[in-house]
Amino acid sequence: MRRLPTLLGLTLLTLLPIPALAGDWQPRPDWAELFAEHGVENGTLVIVDQREGREGLWVVNPERAGERLSPASTFKVPHALFALDAGVVEDEFEVFPWDGVERDVPAWNQDQTLRSALRYSTVWVFQRLADQIGRERERAYLSEIGYGNATVGDDVERFWLDGSLRVTALEQVDFLERLYAMALPFAESDQRLVKDIMINEAGRDWILRAKSGWDGRVGWWVGWVERPSGPVFFALNLDTPERLADLPKREAITRAVLRRLEALPAAE
Repeated sequence: MRRLPTLLGLTLLTLLPIPALAGDWQPRPDWAELFAEHGVENGTLVIVDQREGREGLWVVNPERAGERLSPASTFKVPHALFALDAGVVEDEFEVFPWDGVERDVPAWNQDQTLRSALRYSTVWVFQRLADQIGRERERAYLSEIGYGNATVGDDVERFWLDGSLRVTALEQVDFLERLYAMALPFAESDQRLVKDIMINEAGRDWILRAKSGWDGRVGWWVGWVERPSGPVFFALNLDTPERLADLPKREAITRAVLRRLEALPAAE
């Protein structure tokens, strides 16, 4: 184990910039229209643009942005940091042998690494890591980084899926901002690694780092786009009454907004 969370870590956390106050956020009814166009009745999108000369704090549905919901697989991002720090996984090359149990997602039915487990959102890998980290250390890490309600609950293998752990879209962006700046209380090398395995795609002058999540009821897409002039952070969540049919809407809406902001290039 590399180290346990300490009081020093909590002290350092208090020195970080506090999230923007509610009054600083500007509503975007034009973006709300995108939700309606995709048939989404309940959802939110938070955007923090830190590009030089284009700074802005924007939100669709401010009330929903402040509502704590299960993070589902978006929690795999901080969870990977916990696992690296606790020493239950060494690096992105360590192999997690498949247990031979056939699961619904074909990509899960094979040996995994931390990189593939994040890419395919392989639940059994992170359940195995959670068992090794243990409830008390999970709770301590959550408290140290101030992630949502920092609650583990009774089932250490499902607390990020069963509603025990809950986080707002605003809190998601705050966490991502600190990860981008490598201002979290973890080794710089571990933060760099997690940022690397978050890469979804990249162009000549931009990188998209993101993670999706779904607990069967609420879908998430969170991350940021890096540009030479600065990053653009985002956190979207929406209700999924049509279940799998609703999941593509997460990226479709967010990408449309990011293209409008010229954070992502125009669709070809």
